Amino acid sequence: MVNILICEGASMPYASINELPKNVTGNLPTHAQEIFKEAFNNAYDQYKNPEDRKKGGDREDTARRVAWSAVKQKYEKGGDGKWHPKEE
Repeated sequence: MVNILICEGASMPYASINELPKNVTGNLPTHAQEIFKEAFNNAYDQYKNPEDRKKGGDREDTARRVAWSAVKQKYEKGGDGKWHPKEE
């Protein structure tokens, strides 16, 4: 489960990439972390209603899947185990 810091009055779960989970910050380059954060925050907001999620799934899990999908559109894991920008 992702630990989310929500400050009172904040509209998004992650205010900066510094708040992302270690499995994201420890594996992704900075630009990919920014993609993850933005996609997660947007999906977290978009899927706040359980009926909007597949099979009424968990909001955080849904947002995390969307965020990883967004990262994988621009980055791929190389043979060296590191994430690299995809060639366009």
